[in-house]
Amino acid sequence: EIIYNFFKAKDLIITPATILKEKPDPNNLVFGTVYTDHMLTVEWSLNFGWEKPRIKPLENLSLHPGSSALHYAVELFEGLKAYRGVDKKIRLFRPDLNMDRMLRSAARITLPEFDKKELLKCIEELVRLDQEWVPYSTSASLYVRPTFIGTEPSLGVKKPTKALLFVILSPVGPYFSSGSFKPVSLWADPKYIRAWKGGTGDYKVGGNYGASIFAQNEALRHGCQQVLWLCGEDHQITEVGTMNLFLYWINEDGEDELATPPLDGIILPGVTRQSILDLAHKWDEFKVTERYLTMNDLIIALKENRVKEMFGSGTACVVCPVSDILYKDEVREVFIYFYYFSSSLVSVDIRTNTNQMYHFLKVFKICKSVTIKRLKA
Repeated sequence: EIIYNFFKAKDLIITPATILKEKPDPNNLVFGTVYTDHMLTVEWSLNFGWEKPRIKPLENLSLHPGSSALHYAVELFEGLKAYRGVDKKIRLFRPDLNMDRMLRSAARITLPEFDKKELLKCIEELVRLDQEWVPYSTSASLYVRPTFIGTEPSLGVKKPTKALLFVILSPVGPYFSSGSFKPVSLWADPKYIRAWKGGTGDYKVGGNYGASIFAQNEALRHGCQQVLWLCGEDHQITEVGTMNLFLYWINEDGEDELATPPLDGIILPGVTRQSILDLAHKWDEFKVTERYLTMNDLIIALKENRVKEMFGSGTACVVCPVSDILYKDEVREVFIYFYYFSSSLVSVDIRTNTNQMYHFLKVFKICKSVTIKRLKA
């Protein structure tokens, strides 16, 4: 019988670092390359269940070379951000949704259950300890990376009897080197498939990402920045790189519509995706639909001048507009270029609560209905 005896934040053991690193310039951050002074770790074993959570100085992990995470990708991860407001207070953006998704991924990858509320409390303590690493900047934030790996030293392909949950922090700027909200070019080749029904495409597990790197390199080789993932004989549009996909257009019935692929087992249920849907529904200015979209639908709409905007969304990039697509079907390559219209995206920045106008799609409006977790002082 598996022992869970969930770990508790009240049992957290904190060992502060004696030597603190110099904080980087928030204007010169390369995404995911700088780490804070501390990390959170919690170990689990079949025989003893969860041990007490620990916050300690950031250090290398000590793993047996036979650990299942290293051989069979028995692992998962999450990604969320902490922002510093103009009031100097630190806020996590909708972390409850990340905890829900992480627990769901753990069940799928056969890692042990945990109390998501207790884990979130531990993460808050970690961010509080490293709070000076949250950039004093409107263009940077602190990326929070919870990770859960199987550590049993066994070459058998089976459910692990040992596991390690850890959380690291990284101050980050824009995900793309071109900067925030700069349009990206996409490469679409139906030869490569990110996910399929019955697989793990709707879970945040490492195998989905490592297997995508080859296609990403092909996109770069063709002069594009990201992969537009297609699926099925009709070349359904699914995701953009590691982002969810949205299309703002005039649909076949002449309606203004914001459309995104449905969560049918191959789409990751993104937190930013859900936030955009929540806000667009509340805004109630156009039709909002979760529906299947194909490359043929897109090409016809472009020929008929019905496409207003196409963009990706995700925690790392937030919202990323698309400039053009290089689409390779069975017999030809089609270059698709998006012209930008006069409509603009309105958002209320969660740091300043002030309106900001951008040059693309009037659809993403952060408002009070979005849950923002605030850390206590």
